[in-house]
Amino acid sequence: MNNKVFFKTFGCRTNQFDTQVMISKLKDFRLSSEEEANTIVINSCTVTNGADSSVRSYINSIKKSNPQAKIILAGCGAFSKGEELLAQKKVFGVMGHSQKEAINSVLQAPQPFYELGDINHIDNSIVAEFVGKSRAFIKIQEGCDFRCSYCIIPFVRGNARSHSEATILEQVRILASNGFGEFVLTGTNVGSYGKDTHSSIAKLIQRIASIRGVRRIRIGSLEPMQIDSEFKELLSEPFMAKHLHIALQHTSDRMLEIMNRRNRYSSDRALLEEIAQKGYAIGTDFIVAHPHETTKIWEEAIERLQQLPLTHIHAFRYSKRDNTPSASMKPLVGGEIAKARHQELVEIVAQKNLAFRQQHAHDLEVLVESGKKGVYAGFDQYFNRVEITSQNEDLASTWQFLKEVTVEDATNRTTL
Repeated sequence: MNNKVFFKTFGCRTNQFDTQVMISKLKDFRLSSEEEANTIVINSCTVTNGADSSVRSYINSIKKSNPQAKIILAGCGAFSKGEELLAQKKVFGVMGHSQKEAINSVLQAPQPFYELGDINHIDNSIVAEFVGKSRAFIKIQEGCDFRCSYCIIPFVRGNARSHSEATILEQVRILASNGFGEFVLTGTNVGSYGKDTHSSIAKLIQRIASIRGVRRIRIGSLEPMQIDSEFKELLSEPFMAKHLHIALQHTSDRMLEIMNRRNRYSSDRALLEEIAQKGYAIGTDFIVAHPHETTKIWEEAIERLQQLPLTHIHAFRYSKRDNTPSASMKPLVGGEIAKARHQELVEIVAQKNLAFRQQHAHDLEVLVESGKKGVYAGFDQYFNRVEITSQNEDLASTWQFLKEVTVEDATNRTTL
């Protein structure tokens, strides 16, 4: 039988949700291992050159380990690299976001294909189960209206558009009735939800929280300007995870201007301090070594970063994306300098995270995700990883209330 399919997902939580949509639409195919699959669907990421390289390396590895498998490229990389990979016969087919609901027929295509479909499509699929997950990802919107100079995502995901509230709530109801208690709201630009439907992310969160079985709500990356007074009213609610990821991208106003960002350091600092006072952990994105990042700018940025109450960071070195304004900017920052700056940044926030965990080592509510040989791992309300040793009980996909944990450099630990 040639009906065995394996899905490989790269990148963000939005991609993880999209993979689950495709899995939910399978009728004539069944999931299998990578080694046994006749077809491998790659849900790709193209946010950086490194992301493209990871996808290409994976394709090359499949060509060696499972040479008979048909490879189909989905996700954002389909738009940026799909045509090239198809021409090189690296993949059998290329499909756009709007094709994922038709995955069952896509997988049956007899000839190589290139079908990107409608970039502004929005699906209304209901996913009743998340294969291999203890948390449920709920995609609430698609696309982005921001035009940051370094970013290709609006060109491969389209403009911002909200999913139907009725569909989102039905999705949550079904998953909650199937035992999911933590919901992660995802999208390309999550905080823009509702701007096209006369609603808001704050209103949506309140309605999700009222559904029986919903225990904790996490939110994907927010822009500082999207955290308004209506949203701030949610910060004391018990259903809110005590962690927000707020995309700053830099702490130098000059760099933010060059990046065509809408935030500035002074207001960012005031916002983060206000949220931190509510007991929240705070994460951010930070681009290191974007063109024009001089030594003077970097020193100012690091000094400012030290002042922010950050606990988590997604830091990455600038990666040129063709057809973006930043791609033609000069002067560039050398690779070794970029590497050193990245390391400096990560180490500073790691120390901040350690200090935060030392202050928040009690009364932790952990959703355990997985375990092996009696050691389980999950995340607490502050989005800090906790390892739990339990030789007598299977803790996978359970909630554990921990009175106290031992804080170590890389993680928190306890034994039950």
